[in-house]
Amino acid sequence: MQSKPLVTVICMCYNHSAYVIESLNSVLNQTYPNIELIIADDASIDNSKDIIENWLMQYPEIPFVSNLENIGNNKTFNKAFMLSKGDYFIDLAADDVLTPDCIEKQINTFLSSEYENIGMVYGNAELISIDGNHLSYYYNIDAAYKATPPPPSGDIYCSVIGYRNYICSVSSMLKRETFIALNGYDEKLAFEDMDYWFRCSRDYNIVFIDAILVKKRVIPNSLGRVFYKKLNPFTNKLNHTVLLVIKKAVKMNKTKEENRELLNRIYLEMDKAMRTLNLPLLLKYIPMAFKMRFS
Repeated sequence: MQSKPLVTVICMCYNHSAYVIESLNSVLNQTYPNIELIIADDASIDNSKDIIENWLMQYPEIPFVSNLENIGNNKTFNKAFMLSKGDYFIDLAADDVLTPDCIEKQINTFLSSEYENIGMVYGNAELISIDGNHLSYYYNIDAAYKATPPPPSGDIYCSVIGYRNYICSVSSMLKRETFIALNGYDEKLAFEDMDYWFRCSRDYNIVFIDAILVKKRVIPNSLGRVFYKKLNPFTNKLNHTVLLVIKKAVKMNKTKEENRELLNRIYLEMDKAMRTLNLPLLLKYIPMAFKMRFS
């Protein structure tokens, strides 16, 4: 039914045993009625799998993708996506929690926004501690809980590649048709969101919803805390993924303005390479910076 299109939530778990049940229950407790839930565990080394299987005894109809070996988030998500049927979907980490009206607000935006050719919507998130206590908000808010300033909507490619706008990926909903057209998540990369933002914003409008849609848990070993570690192999792997994504953007750019925006991003990554003592990475950015500066 077009008024209530099917939404798939793919809950991605890796060592989230302490949080996964709260995350799964937040999907079942949505005000929106037409939801398909799929669970995927990427060979967790804690007891996440046992906890999920025990929970699934109440809901045997829910598909569960359980990897025998760790294959990474991108491959696992694409694998779970192949089982999905929703016209729209959410990539939900098993330590995050959807607010009760999250999906309803996201779908209403897709169906009633003034923008056409929408590939993705996103909103604000409340940041919570490992114990579920309030910390802050992803985007600053005013007394009415509205983002100040609000992130942009529409054609935001320049602001995304230039790092002027950082999308709150945990609060996003993606369109199936767009995801397929963009060939899903790139399985060669260590993480998915930056690459997808670049590719999606190149050809599609992205719309901001000014509401708190998700509770995002801040945990000590999250990816965002690893990017600046010195002489760290995993840090180097993550920053190499950024390099590969920026190389894609170099090819996608069409105007001098876009090249100037990407140059700002390259300068930031060069600074990061110096801070992490990654000289080989820095040397790879230098010719790219010259190309963007003089093209």
